[in-house]
Amino acid sequence: MNNSVSNTGRLLWAGLRALLVLTVLTGVIYPLAVTGVAQALFNDKANGSEVKTDGKVVGSSLIGQQGYSLDYFQPRPANGLGVNSVNTQYKLILSGATNRSGDNADLIKWVKEAKAKVIKDNSVPGYTVKPSDVPADAVTSSGSGLDPDISPQYADIQVHRIAEENGLTVAQVQKLVDDHTDGRTLGFIGEPRVNVLELNIALKELVAKG
Repeated sequence: MNNSVSNTGRLLWAGLRALLVLTVLTGVIYPLAVTGVAQALFNDKANGSEVKTDGKVVGSSLIGQQGYSLDYFQPRPANGLGVNSVNTQYKLILSGATNRSGDNADLIKWVKEAKAKVIKDNSVPGYTVKPSDVPADAVTSSGSGLDPDISPQYADIQVHRIAEENGLTVAQVQKLVDDHTDGRTLGFIGEPRVNVLELNIALKELVAKG
């Protein structure tokens, strides 16, 4: 009986020691080590790829924002993914696809409405957007609904509107787009893209100089 109790006590103490050691190793030392390495070598990415202007964080280069007025470049739409009343800068309440098929009536309606709006908003005196000019990313949300980038084609058809709204020349705005267009990753992965938040910050700075 005594041996049984003694053995049980030793096993419990050994288990408790293992628990304490592993808790310290995996719950304290390892997280601190990973955090330290991340902060030392990848500070920007580890902190959420924050974008700052005038010393203030205005967003993340990884997360698309909604709600820009028409004097700024517009992001991809995010129909069907919900809205929230907590942080209206990021209007989506969740991340994910709409999960609607290509022949879904709601999706077809959203695409048609988005296309008509893109044509109407970006057609200005002397420049008319044709239906064939509107790229897919201008009328559909991304798989996550949080895509921070648009295609150069979508940025290009917004150039004339942006120039007119802000009192800039088309050449000035086009150069802004070209300067903020990133090529394919490693030269062959993905497609050329334009980060909307970073482009709009540059636009705001250009307008302020004028």
